[in-house]
Amino acid sequence: MRLLKALLVLALCSSTLFAQNTAQHGIQSGDLDRKADPCNDFFEFANGSWRANNPIPPFMPRWSRRWAAGELSKDQLKTILDEVSSRQNWPASSVEQLIGDFYGSCMDEARINKLGISPVQPWLADIDAMKNTADVQRMIQRFHRNNIDAPFGLRSSPDNHDPNQTIASIGASGLGLPDRDYYFKTEPRFQEARDKYRTHVKNMFKLAGYTDQQAQAASETVFNVEAKLAEASLDNVALRDPKATDHKMAFADLQKLTPAIDWNSFFQDARISHADLNVQEPKFLQEVDRQLRETSLADWKTYLKWQLLHDSAPILSQPFVEENFSFYDRFLNGAQEMKPRWKRCVEFTDESLGEALGKKYVEKYFPPAAKARMQDMVKNILAAMHDTIEGLEWMGPDTKKKALEKLSTFNPKIGYPDKWKDYSSIKIRRNYFFDNMVAAVQFNVADDRARIGKSTDKSRWGMTPPTSNAYYNPLFNEIVFPAGILQPPAFSMDAVDAVNYGAIGVVIGHEVSHGFDDQGAQFDAQGRLNNWWTEADSKNFQTRTACVVRQFDNYYIEPNIHHNGKLVLGESIGDLAGAKLAYLAFKKAQQSKPAPAMDGFTPDQQFFIAWGQFRGDAIRPETQRLMVQGDPHPIAKFRVIGPLSNLPQFQQAFSCKADSAMVRKPEERCEVW
Repeated sequence: MRLLKALLVLALCSSTLFAQNTAQHGIQSGDLDRKADPCNDFFEFANGSWRANNPIPPFMPRWSRRWAAGELSKDQLKTILDEVSSRQNWPASSVEQLIGDFYGSCMDEARINKLGISPVQPWLADIDAMKNTADVQRMIQRFHRNNIDAPFGLRSSPDNHDPNQTIASIGASGLGLPDRDYYFKTEPRFQEARDKYRTHVKNMFKLAGYTDQQAQAASETVFNVEAKLAEASLDNVALRDPKATDHKMAFADLQKLTPAIDWNSFFQDARISHADLNVQEPKFLQEVDRQLRETSLADWKTYLKWQLLHDSAPILSQPFVEENFSFYDRFLNGAQEMKPRWKRCVEFTDESLGEALGKKYVEKYFPPAAKARMQDMVKNILAAMHDTIEGLEWMGPDTKKKALEKLSTFNPKIGYPDKWKDYSSIKIRRNYFFDNMVAAVQFNVADDRARIGKSTDKSRWGMTPPTSNAYYNPLFNEIVFPAGILQPPAFSMDAVDAVNYGAIGVVIGHEVSHGFDDQGAQFDAQGRLNNWWTEADSKNFQTRTACVVRQFDNYYIEPNIHHNGKLVLGESIGDLAGAKLAYLAFKKAQQSKPAPAMDGFTPDQQFFIAWGQFRGDAIRPETQRLMVQGDPHPIAKFRVIGPLSNLPQFQQAFSCKADSAMVRKPEERCEVW
């Protein structure tokens, strides 16, 4: 979640950035397109002028104040990293030495380009030296130690049935296209993607030294292996059902399921016991087993070489980086140019040493006052959800009691972890970027595996503090808001309540309602995958969610391409309930602290405009097509007009007539919570 601030902000200290001024601001009135009718197209009305005056930067797939805020966070991280990397005599293994030398090694582009493909050549030679299936499996284990999940992944996960314990979980992976459907759908855009992908794989092999003919053959081999894996994979809609990926079994049953895989060797390499585990997609794993028995050794070598090149491309020399960008960013997402080197190096540092960098970030840019105000908003929105559940007419008393019990166990996390991860065992050197990446990756994999077989540590975070996003974890029943999202346009100490509740407030409500969407509703108060609904209440819930599915099935991004309502159901329930809950909390806050009219708009109008401005993304057509196929989030326009067109409060705020586009007919209005 993100924003564009004036350049002066870059020079301001954190106390100024978050200072509470006596004169608070309202919505961004200059962003409005006053020629648009809010009752006809509220998205255009709320942010049309901003989008018209701020075209998408060539290195971005989408742009808005919230995405610009994410890039501003990288400017702030760059300030930190430039400062620490300018000095090379920090104490060994200190936070400053680790992030400074990591970033500095990444910025040494001349050295990286001089090395070319040499960092992975020893690994490619080892793949060539494989002599049998046992060697193939040992190579896959080596991939796993280096965070290359091909053709499957082995990671930790809280047990769906006892989330206080962490077990091993095996998941499907190893595809180079975005998802299984890209290998099979017949529409022209998927056919084009397959053709471009084959060319991309061929080009990567040519960069690795293959002749044109050899590279062409290798590309076909890779595609054929992946297509068989894809055929055995679940599609994106099926993957949204947590029961579809819940297959807990004993170690002996795993071995029976896939007799060609030496699981004893895999678990020994991962240093984990033969305890019960979860197999997310048994059919997929059986296909891996079949390929280990039937696919030739030569084809396995080609497939694994591709996976290594694919994974390593972003951190190799410029030709590999550019070829990787050409397919994944330019073709699939529509970006016109790569991000500047420094941005990519900031991102690599955040991904690899996120809590080390995050500790410096929150010290400089996230004061206690911001956390305190967020805590108050979260408390108020949880109270609004409590009142909403209590007032539901369609839910019976037994289910309602359990819903309230679940709500009472919600755990909000705001800003940053209480305990920071210790990276001091990682050896980071200034002149060895590839080796630094490997060291950080291996540390993070080992850290993940060390959780298996132990009590779950619920203090850990799934995002780094500078991340401009938020999430709900059903197994922990927690809502998490990193410091990176708590800046304008999502949140500001200088904004009136109408704006904060209309932006971050809806996000809070959105994450709260994820605990009760079509996925979250399957987990109980203790985070267990366990049905707590009566049959009648479950049917009522499904009837209400079906309304949301129908609504979003009819949102088109271009002729013949529309959202899949089942794919975006959870996020759309979140937006609908989030807007309602935040509005209710805002109105309650008004009782003790009435908001003024500002910029010619009532407090209620400001609330809804704030949501429209927060979600004001301009999105490239290529990215929209990618989202419609695989992203559970609708595009920004429909995240604004979709939920608001269901709310009578929006209609009243803008005096919209009953036949307005932003007012759904009473019999078509959706309300889940």
